Amino acid sequence: MPTYAYRCRECTETFELLRPMSESSAPAACPEGHADTVKLLTTVALTGAASGPAAPAGGGCCGGGCCG
Repeated sequence: MPTYAYRCRECTETFELLRPMSESSAPAACPEGHADTVKLLTTVALTGAASGPAAPAGGGCCGGGCCG
């Protein structure tokens, strides 16, 4: 289940809720009980190695292949 971040407009607290994607737009009360909240836009960080060709090793104009 995704985590959504919200901010309360009354007490300015930021909080997160785990909810199904189908309920992502539903109103969310803050932990203090205030109803005036707004959903924050969040980014997803992806980590790990990229798959693809390796960078050429060595130096020079073509990765060291022409240097003897």
